[in-house]
This record gives sequence, structure tokens and C-alpha cells, in this order.
Amino acid sequence: MNLESPEVTIDKSSQDVFDFLSDIKNFEKLMPDNISKFEILSDDKFLFALKGMPEIILKKKEVIPPNKIVLGAAGGKIDFSLVGHINETVDGKSNVKLQFEGDFNPMMAMMIKGPISKFIETLVTKMPASV
Repeated sequence: MNLESPEVTIDKSSQDVFDFLSDIKNFEKLMPDNISKFEILSDDKFLFALKGMPEIILKKKEVIPPNKIVLGAAGGKIDFSLVGHINETVDGKSNVKLQFEGDFNPMMAMMIKGPISKFIETLVTKMPASV
């Protein structure tokens, strides 16, 4: 399953956006309002839970400054990744899009497609005000 968020424009350079997303504690500012738990586990790993959903641990897996950050599932039964694509525009602003990639059986994919789409859309739409 491959889902993409809408692309947003942020009034910061790609390096500024990359630096913001590289600091995992900043993800708390991007979380949806229905977050029930957020905990930093290490410099590159955090745990979060949304109301009615199981806890998820994300770990920084790959960084390509200043254009790409990959967070992946750290443990758990589901393997997936969340990729942040950052592209600087000519006027010093940045376009950011999130991509969710996971390999799920059809039943699981059907159940989580809506909530995951809404989740990544919330993360990206909160970025312009947070970075």
C-alpha cells in the first residue's frame, strides 16, 4: 500500500524543514488532536498512540539532507515506512509531501487506508505553522 499526502509549501528553506523533521521531538507538534500518548524513546525513536489505535514506534531509518527523511516501524507486527520528501523552490520556500509505504494483506489495507491517509494529511498540514 502506498499513500501520499497533499503537498504543502513552507516559507522556509529545505535545510530548515529538514532540520525540523530530523529532530524527532518536533513530531509531537505535528500530531493530530486525538493523540493519547507521545514519548521520546531515544535520539532517533519515538512512540505515539492515537485514541482507539495501538501504540506505534517510529525510528529514523534514513536521512538524505536536505531532501529526504525516512521513518520506519520499529518493532511491532506491521512493517511500514513514512517518507518525507522536501524540495526547495526557487524563492527559498520548500514543498513537502509525506509518503506512507507498507505491505499489508487486503483486509488490513482496507481497514487502515482511511485513518493513515488522514494521519499523514494532518502531519503535513500542520508543518507550515510549526517549522
